Amino acid sequence: MSIYTDEVMNMDRELIPAHVAIILDGNGRWAKKRHMPRNFGHKAGADTLETICDDAWELGVKYLTVYAFSTENWKRSVEEVKGIMTILRNYLINAIERANKNNMRVRVIGERSRLDDDIRTAIERLEAATENNTGLQFNIALNYGGRDDVTRAVRGLAEKAARGEIRPEDITEQMISDSLDTAGMPDPDLLIRTSGEIRISNFMPWQISYSEFYFCDTLWPDFNKDELAKAIIYYAKRDRRYGGVK
Repeated sequence: MSIYTDEVMNMDRELIPAHVAIILDGNGRWAKKRHMPRNFGHKAGADTLETICDDAWELGVKYLTVYAFSTENWKRSVEEVKGIMTILRNYLINAIERANKNNMRVRVIGERSRLDDDIRTAIERLEAATENNTGLQFNIALNYGGRDDVTRAVRGLAEKAARGEIRPEDITEQMISDSLDTAGMPDPDLLIRTSGEIRISNFMPWQISYSEFYFCDTLWPDFNKDELAKAIIYYAKRDRRYGGVK
């Protein structure tokens, strides 16, 4: 056990972020450094993700949300998108058995209509099969865009107002939160982005309004328990005032 992991394991549990969100970045560059195609990096990144789920729970994280495929990622080459979807299909084959073994609940956030029918069906089965699990609450953002999430939420509230179910003046921040893909979950306490990029790339802009941000140079396939522990230590040292004064 490293000094970072050891520090987190002995930390006051109140200092551990309940909800960690991660922008998984750097798969392509990781592959390029090894003179391999980008999808080689995506496969390595998928393997890393399985390990990090176990690590997050062991370190005390209750919710883990990862940005796996954005609404903008469709702009990538047909070959790369096809490869990512193949990796997703392979993950879903054994996902139920793996999640139930670890008492992990899995949910997918994002707009699903663009995903192929077999993927949508596999996702629905996975969510139904794990909905009563009480371990790590693992959320995968697929075909997800933060602005799209907010747009769909606002559209739904507008439709309710048009039907006379609610009045526009009665709409609250909580009602909007309850209409987002992440309804029922606490907002992320900590947002991590790997690979040295310093932006949120349309990832949960509403939900991360008060999140702490942690950026590291590590490429996602190289991210490990020790790196996660470093991010948690950084978070634990932050003074979270939520706009107030202590």
